[in-house]
Amino acid sequence: MQFADVKNDIAFRKIFGNENRKDVLISFLNAILDFKGQQQISHVSILNPYQLPALRGGKATIIDVKAKDQRGHEYIVEMQVAEVEGFNKRVLYYTSKSYIDQIDRGEFYSKLRPAIFIGILDFPHTQNPHYISRHRILDIDTGEQCIKDIEFNFIELPKFGKQLEELQTLAEKWVFFLKEAETLKLLPDNLEDEGLKSAYEEANIQTWSKQELAAYDYASMREQDERGRIEAAKRAAEKLGEARGEARGEARGEKRGEKRGRALEKKSIARNLLALGLDIKVIAANTGLSLEQVQHLAEED
Repeated sequence: MQFADVKNDIAFRKIFGNENRKDVLISFLNAILDFKGQQQISHVSILNPYQLPALRGGKATIIDVKAKDQRGHEYIVEMQVAEVEGFNKRVLYYTSKSYIDQIDRGEFYSKLRPAIFIGILDFPHTQNPHYISRHRILDIDTGEQCIKDIEFNFIELPKFGKQLEELQTLAEKWVFFLKEAETLKLLPDNLEDEGLKSAYEEANIQTWSKQELAAYDYASMREQDERGRIEAAKRAAEKLGEARGEARGEARGEKRGEKRGRALEKKSIARNLLALGLDIKVIAANTGLSLEQVQHLAEED
């Protein structure tokens, strides 16, 4: 058997957004949220079911599945493969919007049901040493939870280090699946849970169609491109900071020389960023040059 990288856009949606395998999402939610007894989810409606997308367009950095259980509680399960600026604010906005969109203007607030976010992150995000962290609205002094309808959960994959033979709880087996499935060649022996077993079966790319395999490969390529773009932007920002620091040290002197030094610095930085392939609008915003000046430098090169 050959298993997909579950963090891939196509694989993630195919496994967790499959209307014919809802037992996968039900098992995952119950395990990660530690739902027991009457809390347990017995049925879900997938609000954005998996569909094979066109090969072109879109980014692979944000992957989500939305669902509603038998009580009307809404769940957002998202795979974030790269750390981006504004992530926390987007999560807050996204989850809050899912909550308020449940009713129209003029309807009773009592109709609102909880909205629960689960972020599967392929990077460290919180100071919590545990790989699963739960975030709720609590009274700072007493820990009382008066406002209960919105909750944020993060699964930080780099913090999970257990091997296959060490897995005990269903939550651990699910996180291992998310992080390590693509490294396995056989189904694990300890698959008592039918939902998790279905997840492995869906992740077996040997059963996929040619169209799904092509989309999977293309999504992997886009993901690598996106990671490369983010790293390039970070390196460019570091170079920009270094260049500014050097220029500040060298610019001490006469006012005229200082002004000329800043102008030369901006142009030098702009040329470096152009060489990295950054967009001229991004370069203009980071150097203070006008779009016309940056365009002129691009044409010179």
